[in-house]
Amino acid sequence: MRRALEEDLGEAGDLTSIATVPADASGHAAFVARESGVVAGLALVAQTYEQVDPDVVVTFEVHDGDGVDAGQRLATVRGPLRSILTGERTALNFLTHLSGIATRTAAFVGAIEGTGCVVRDTRKTTPGLRLLEKAAVRAGGGVSHRTGLFDALLVKDNHVAAAGSIEAATRRALAGSGGRPVQVEVDSLAQLDEAVEAGARDLLLDNFGVEDTATAVARVRELEGDHGRIRLESSGRVDLDTVAGYARTGVDRVSVGAITHSAPQLDVGLDIRLDDTER
Repeated sequence: MRRALEEDLGEAGDLTSIATVPADASGHAAFVARESGVVAGLALVAQTYEQVDPDVVVTFEVHDGDGVDAGQRLATVRGPLRSILTGERTALNFLTHLSGIATRTAAFVGAIEGTGCVVRDTRKTTPGLRLLEKAAVRAGGGVSHRTGLFDALLVKDNHVAAAGSIEAATRRALAGSGGRPVQVEVDSLAQLDEAVEAGARDLLLDNFGVEDTATAVARVRELEGDHGRIRLESSGRVDLDTVAGYARTGVDRVSVGAITHSAPQLDVGLDIRLDDTER
């Protein structure tokens, strides 16, 4: 938040508000949803105003993860009007972006309701904002995958190429995991068999179509008799039109990069009043 405010204010501060709003003017404003969606990022609104001016009081009327309707008030801010205006865009940038992620995630979660499958995010996040965006995914009902490269292993095609085979990459990952989760990406049934034989128990089906995914699920259920429980995740080709089909195949998870890298902002505005009278 400090970096975001410094980016907006520079050395001179909010020149427009300084020029147009009397220093002693006070009042209140409301953050209002312009469309329906799911809210995330409210703590960033509070943090914005805490850093801009501790005299601004923020009161929330909803919580992260709540569904809201168009016209619904999310929060009110009271205090010096200059300060309210100075923090407006920074607060809205975070609130609309993170609520957009929560809203898009909720759409995917709703599409697979009742299947037993969950929606997971990816590392396709905005640099520097990953923890916030993953929190927004959780607010929308999704589940976070690993936070970064440091807390779990995911063997992908380039690791396989570097290791020489999927068997070699899988065995090395399992040996070097230190007990951390290991997932192996496969792009064919042959790779699936090879990875399971090498010890993989968590597989990412990369760019499988729905029919091929159903075939992979059936194949894994056969292998489980000899190898124990094997978790499956679909990734690639998954959008709102196809996610239910993937979930119905019996995979445990679907991962969707678009819920973080392509989610449209939720439209939220700030409506200002010149006094402290309740709207």
